[in-house]
Amino acid sequence: MPAGYSSIAKRVSRWTGKPMTFLLALGIILLWIVTGPIFGFSDTWQLVINTGTTIVTFLMVFLIQNTQNRDTAALQLKLDELIRATQGAHNALLDLEELEERQQEAFRSRYERLAMEARRKLAEGGADTDTPES
Repeated sequence: MPAGYSSIAKRVSRWTGKPMTFLLALGIILLWIVTGPIFGFSDTWQLVINTGTTIVTFLMVFLIQNTQNRDTAALQLKLDELIRATQGAHNALLDLEELEERQQEAFRSRYERLAMEARRKLAEGGADTDTPES
C-alpha cells in the first residue's frame, strides 16, 4: 500500500470524525430538502442525493477499513509488548493473530479450561489470582 494512501486516509478519517464535518453533511442534506419544491421533487433532484450518498458511502467503507486495520495492528503490537514484558507470561501468545485457526483454538481451549477452573475456585470461596504454572 502506498505511503501516500495511509497518510491521506489518516487525515481524512480525522477530518470526517469531527463535529463540524457532521454539521456540514447535515447542512447539505437540509439544503437538498429545501430545494425539493424548487425542483418539483424531480427524479434528477432525487438522483443528486442518491448519487452523492452512494459515492461517499463507497469511499467511507475503504476509509473505515483502513482506520480499523491500523488501530487493530497497533493494539496487537501493544498487547504483544505487554506479554513480552510480563514475567511468567507465555511468549507463544505473541503474534497469536497470525496463527492458523486450529492453533488459535488450542490456545482458546486451554484458557477456557483455566477460566472454568478459576470460576469453580471462586464459587468454593477460593482465589482466582494464580498463574497457569501454579
